[in-house]
Amino acid sequence: MEAAKIVATLTRAVGDIGLAEDLAQEAVVDALTQWPSTGVPRNPGAWLTTVAKRKAIDNWRRQDNLDARYAQLARSLENHLDEPAWDPDHIDDDVLRLIFISTHPVLSRENRIALTLRVVGGLTTEEIARAFLTSKATVAQRIVRAKKTLAAADVPFEVPPRDEYPKRLSAVLGVIYLIYNEGYAASFGQRWIRDELCSEALRLGRILAALVPDEPEVHGLVALMEFQSSRFAARTDADGRPIPLENQNRANWDRAQIGRGVAALRRTAEAIERRGSGWGTYALQAALAECHATAASTADTDWNRIVTVYDALLQLSRSPVIELNRAVAVAMADPVAGPPAALAIVDGLTGLNDSHLLPSVRAELLARMGRNAEAAVEFERAAALTDNEREREVLWDKAARARG
Repeated sequence: MEAAKIVATLTRAVGDIGLAEDLAQEAVVDALTQWPSTGVPRNPGAWLTTVAKRKAIDNWRRQDNLDARYAQLARSLENHLDEPAWDPDHIDDDVLRLIFISTHPVLSRENRIALTLRVVGGLTTEEIARAFLTSKATVAQRIVRAKKTLAAADVPFEVPPRDEYPKRLSAVLGVIYLIYNEGYAASFGQRWIRDELCSEALRLGRILAALVPDEPEVHGLVALMEFQSSRFAARTDADGRPIPLENQNRANWDRAQIGRGVAALRRTAEAIERRGSGWGTYALQAALAECHATAASTADTDWNRIVTVYDALLQLSRSPVIELNRAVAVAMADPVAGPPAALAIVDGLTGLNDSHLLPSVRAELLARMGRNAEAAVEFERAAALTDNEREREVLWDKAARARG
């Protein structure tokens, strides 16, 4: 949970993201060796950071040719060894700086995303590979190349000048969004929600919104994350199993967080009006989330408006996942004619053959149409394709109920 903060703090200290990650990993090895006998310290993150700093000093001292920069850095680190790695009551922007470094224009788009998800998001190489439908070896190569490129370019540990924001902002938002999504619905493992990832992504989004208050898409992303996070208390049962939106107890939704989402979406609209520009992808997704968050029930949700917003979103970003979600909205907008129309849309989609999402949605539509035997087959196919254990359990249960 604290990995990104530790690496960010070390990167600021040593000036090299690859070295910072190596030092952090060495400190973790020391912790695994010492803590079983000494106990876990009161502030584990600060302990790890201090040990990593000492290792950096030791490494530099062992080198035969210390240059002035390293000597100065070593003295500076020695003078601050006992300082906490960060103040938990103060939101600093070291991690945000780390994101800006990881999304530097000197890197290719693929390398930017892989590096940031690994170092900032704390995702494993396998998780990143699954997200982008590529191999673990390819992702690992991208991360190594990115670290070497940053070191060779001597990229400074800082938020870039304001005139560079347009070059970097889209990549930064994209990475924060990917980190949030992996937390919102984990791609695999035993947990359905990784709330620590969502909290960190939302924290970074809020910092970024304060940094660039006139950027509508930043406020749009913050609004989207606020709305989605407001449902966390109702999204899983006592055993951690997912609860579908229509079955969630809306009394457990966080109304204060929904209010923050509404306020952020209002700031989005105001920024769009000042600029005279159109609505972006994050702003439109936030508008969709607001429809759900502010509705009293599934039946009271304005599904026709949701279909319209999805139409606008598809104009900006043609994606089979967006089309699949639009099909669900079409089915909900008209209980009678909607499901057959939605099924026709789903059957025409391509590009989701290896995803559990397509058979899962298809199964729900077939069940709504009373075609339970077919629905059971699709639920079972979806269960076989998902790598998240909690989601698999729910899909097998639905298959069993469909078979009666």
